[in-house]
Amino acid sequence: MKHLKVGDQAPEFTSTDHKDSKVSLGQFKGKKVVIYFYPKDNTPGCTAQACNIRDNYELIQSKGIVIIGVSADSVDKHKSFIKKYDLPFILLADTEKKLLNLYGVWGEKKFMGKIYDGIHRTTFILDEQHKIISIIDKPKTKEHSREILEAYEPLK
Repeated sequence: MKHLKVGDQAPEFTSTDHKDSKVSLGQFKGKKVVIYFYPKDNTPGCTAQACNIRDNYELIQSKGIVIIGVSADSVDKHKSFIKKYDLPFILLADTEKKLLNLYGVWGEKKFMGKIYDGIHRTTFILDEQHKIISIIDKPKTKEHSREILEAYEPLK
């Protein structure tokens, strides 16, 4: 598993979003970007996290921050998730796990005594040059927007 760290340049990518359109990191040049990786649409923790960002999205946008969510779910699952919860931000479908591996968030997990491969819930906070300024390991799903906004506070 690759381990990115604060100070690294965020890896460039192109992936498919919930509208079946291509999205690349480069198209947000000059903008602050948050890339949050989450395990699965329509699960309690992932729904709480997405809805917390949705509920604070206007404030996040007012700070010039672009939000991109990524999971291994399909475009159709993302469409359903967005419609059900009225999510206003980009969700990327990484069914082949290219981004998950590129950002080092796919790997061994343990739950209830079982070991399996899965997505480690992780958020990368990028500055306008797409340098990683903060990494939130295991974000608090119901307070994630606060964690995001606080990560940008030193940039004032």
